[in-house]
Amino acid sequence: MRNSVPALQRRWVLGTIMVATFMVSIEATIVATAMPRIAGVLGGFSYYSWVFSAFLLAQSATTPIYGKLSDMLGRRPVLIAGILLFLAGSLLCGLSGSMTSLIAFRVLQGLGAGAIYPVAMTVIGDLYTMEERGKAQGMIAIVWAVSAVVGPLAGGIIIDGVSWAWIFWVNLPFGVLTIIGFLLFLHETVEPRRVGIDYAGAILFAIAIISLLAILTETDASGWVLAGLSFLFLVSAGLFVWQERRAAAPIISIELWTTRLIATSNAATLLAGMALIGLTTILPIYVQGVLGYSPITAGMTLTALVVGWPLAVMLSSRLFQTFGVRRTVRVGSLVFPFGAVFLLFLTPHSHPAVAGVASFLMGFGMGLVSITGIVLIQESVEWSMRGSATASIIFSRSLGNTLGAAALGAVLNTGIMHYGKGELAVKLHSLLNEPTGIAQLARNQDVRAVLFHALYWSFWGVVVVAVLAVVSSWLIPTLVKRNDAPAMKKTSVLARDKLDAYD
Repeated sequence: MRNSVPALQRRWVLGTIMVATFMVSIEATIVATAMPRIAGVLGGFSYYSWVFSAFLLAQSATTPIYGKLSDMLGRRPVLIAGILLFLAGSLLCGLSGSMTSLIAFRVLQGLGAGAIYPVAMTVIGDLYTMEERGKAQGMIAIVWAVSAVVGPLAGGIIIDGVSWAWIFWVNLPFGVLTIIGFLLFLHETVEPRRVGIDYAGAILFAIAIISLLAILTETDASGWVLAGLSFLFLVSAGLFVWQERRAAAPIISIELWTTRLIATSNAATLLAGMALIGLTTILPIYVQGVLGYSPITAGMTLTALVVGWPLAVMLSSRLFQTFGVRRTVRVGSLVFPFGAVFLLFLTPHSHPAVAGVASFLMGFGMGLVSITGIVLIQESVEWSMRGSATASIIFSRSLGNTLGAAALGAVLNTGIMHYGKGELAVKLHSLLNEPTGIAQLARNQDVRAVLFHALYWSFWGVVVVAVLAVVSSWLIPTLVKRNDAPAMKKTSVLARDKLDAYD
């Protein structure tokens, strides 16, 4: 496919992918910046983390399905279907009247987002060789950098100046442009294959993840409820593994995922995703609630994170050629926990710039881990498997985000109950549920102290997960061996030579 597509057409396709990437990336930064205020308007702060978790759960559960569908039906129809679902969810999110309805519509958004990023990255793998892909990914990185600057600023301006609904409605014009672009410029010849989708596996996976999230989120539930959820998780997870081993076309190929390259890349990406989403959800609360700064300032600390990520991607191709893949990813990944450690030096009187440094370093480390995994996995399989393989690492990141948002949200709520001891915890939750309550926290020293100590527990959680992510990244091989696994047997000799040359 790479050789049959004219250069001009490839540029138009890449431009359309950049618009789609901008739509998804700016959504993440805007929502994270605005959520403390939205939670105050709609009420229900106890469900704060579920606004993120619901989106990420739907995204995680559908990413492998979209990857397989793109291998069967082609990339374009799957991309367009995902964008339409995402836009429908965005429209309805802006019409939400409660946290419950917002969470429900975020699920619809997530169902669409499960297709956009992984299939778009697969298209880049289809159109560009390994040498060219660094430039293409660099263009995507520029989009992330621009959205990192524009997103938090736009989020702060929207939440302070107009209806919060525009936090979600801003996606609509970008989505329409991407649909038009893919219809006009992304042409492909695909021979349909009669391969069934493992819907039973998808349902069992969703049940297992939902029950796990409920265990992590509902920390104040009774022991019997938690025991029942734990039993449901164990049973559904066991049935899921059994189903995947017997399915003719499993949603997640155990054989594929147990190869060393994919297993270690996915493990590192999952753990890094857990740490990163934890930072994204708790840092705005710290900057606004503890330090007393505005939503715009809180958003700028997240801007540093999303600038660090694309910067690492832009530099990755040159670093690979100069130092080799293994040395680059191992040494570079150490930046990730180093940035997390900066969180432990935050105090109730710190300058937001300290939080910004932590965000930048963690984003840079995550960028190196992520791009290395995607490039190596895409080069290790042929076209008919590239969608599923690419989806596996995007799925791992989404699953890590899902688990991280729930787990660190649970840590935060537990910390509030531990340090609040009754009235202070009630007062803190009451302020967080008011439209302007988070702005009042900095003037209430007792409640502010409770929030800070609870957040500090979450900071420690981010550090621990970041260290585990680095351990996993050091195990990633940079050369796919001929006998690595049955799923890798179709790897071309040329691809293996390229990977060996970069090592």
